[in-house]
Amino acid sequence: MSSASKPAGNKNQKGGFVLGLIVGLLVGLAVALGVALYITKSPFPFMNKVPQRTAEQDAQEAERNKNWDPNAPLAGKAAARSASGVVNAPAPAASAADAAPAPATATPPAKATAKADAPPPSTAATPPAATPANAAAEAYVYFVQAGAFTRPEEAESQKARLAIQGFTAKTMEREQNGRTVYRVRLGPMDTREAAEDLQRKIEGAGFEANLVRVQR
Repeated sequence: MSSASKPAGNKNQKGGFVLGLIVGLLVGLAVALGVALYITKSPFPFMNKVPQRTAEQDAQEAERNKNWDPNAPLAGKAAARSASGVVNAPAPAASAADAAPAPATATPPAKATAKADAPPPSTAATPPAATPANAAAEAYVYFVQAGAFTRPEEAESQKARLAIQGFTAKTMEREQNGRTVYRVRLGPMDTREAAEDLQRKIEGAGFEANLVRVQR
C-alpha cells in the first residue's frame, strides 16, 4: 500500500514544477511584451521629460553669445581702478633756487706773449702778487637765471618774453634727479657787479631772476 502511493506523489511534484515553470515563462513574456510596446510607442521616453526649447529662445541665446565679451569683467575692474587712482599731473617748473649751476667751460685768460723783436728788459720786473679777492673773482663767471623749466617749449617761451624786453638769453640743459631741466640764463659776465646790475634790470621788467656763480 505504501509503495504504490510514493510514485503517485512524485508525479504530482513533477507536474507542479512544470506548471510553475510554464506560468513563470508566460508572465515574463507578458512583461517583456509590455516594455517593448511602451518603448515602441514612445521613441524617447526619458528625453521627453526635459522641456523643449522654442526657436525664439534659441535665437535669443545665439544673440547673447554673439555679443558676449569675455574681457568685460576685467574692463570694469580696470575702469574702477582708474577712477580711484591718482592722475599724474605735469611736473611744475623747477624753481631757480633748486636748479644747481652746471659747470661751464670757460676759456682760460690769454697769456701775454713777448714779441719776437722786443728788446729784453734791462731789469727783471716782478709782477705784483694777486690778492685773494682778485684771485677768487677771476676763478668764477656769473649768470643771471630767469627761470628753470621741465619742458623745452616753456623755456623757449620765456626766452621770447625776455627778447621782447630787449634781453638776450640762452637755454641750458642739465640732468637733475633723473630728469632734464631747461634753464634760461643770461651771461656769462666776469664780475659780480655786472651780473647784479643785469639782475636788477630783469627784475624791473617783471621777471624773477637769480644770480648764479659758475667756476671757470
